[in-house]
Amino acid sequence: MKPKPRSTPAGEHRPVLLREILDLFDLRPGMTVVDCTVGWAGHSAEFLTRIGPTGMLVGLDMDAENLPKARARLDAVGHPFHLHHMNFAGLQQVLAAHGLDQVDAILADLGMSSMQVDDPARGFSYSRDGALDMRMDRSRGQTAAQYLATVAEGELTQVLQQGDEPHARKIAAAIVNARTKTPIATTRELAGLIQETTEQLNWRLRPAPGKWTTHPAARTFQALRILVNRELASLEHLLRLAPTCLAPGGAVAIISFHSGEDRLAKSAFRAGREAGAYQATSDDPIRASWSERQENPRSRSAKLRWARKSATEAKLQAGR
Repeated sequence: MKPKPRSTPAGEHRPVLLREILDLFDLRPGMTVVDCTVGWAGHSAEFLTRIGPTGMLVGLDMDAENLPKARARLDAVGHPFHLHHMNFAGLQQVLAAHGLDQVDAILADLGMSSMQVDDPARGFSYSRDGALDMRMDRSRGQTAAQYLATVAEGELTQVLQQGDEPHARKIAAAIVNARTKTPIATTRELAGLIQETTEQLNWRLRPAPGKWTTHPAARTFQALRILVNRELASLEHLLRLAPTCLAPGGAVAIISFHSGEDRLAKSAFRAGREAGAYQATSDDPIRASWSERQENPRSRSAKLRWARKSATEAKLQAGR
């Protein structure tokens, strides 16, 4: 009998689409798994429970501030694991450091964790005032505020259009105009400017029973975060690496929250199947169940796509 996913303690990050991921990976003792976005180890703790002391879990995260919490959570499981402060574009380097060529499962849960959103100092949230940072790794790179201080209006328009923002031109023009008077330095300033520009100052999350609406600044914030952290380029690299890094019969899963990410995964998996790198791929994205969407609002926009490598090469799962 397969172990059931454990209930998440109150206040902890709830892993999105956990049951679906566990069904896909079908983890067993001795398997090797990579969590490319370990966060606070919501998925990883479940993986580690299933692969046991003879398996290997490797976790990566761009955000070093996630790793102590993840380590504590995984220590409680009691089986060996390895964590790295690393962008998942460096997956092959990490595997080589552990003497690994291939693994049985790879997960990338893209976007932000609820812990990052809840910390105003990180600058990810349009509903919590803080410095406009948005870097996953605060030890390097340009902040969102620094980017907005110099970006050309045309470039910013394109970035927002790629982020599916219907008011991209108006918002880009408003940002460029506003910074001539004073730099846009906080999340509140940016969110307020967007609401004013799009004439949505009276926006409400739940305008009617059972109905949810997207915050006017949500797409702009998401587009800027993806740009600041070079997330699409990193995802493209991971998708190129995945077929090589998977063992026969192994599976890769991408959970995305943005149409650009979903398109990249869909295209890469389809091309991999046509080229013979994958035996099977998801035809359509898997969405969270109604009950999960009610319990975990973050799951409402989540899309899961997967690909599985052919199992034609002989391989013993147990004892790997």
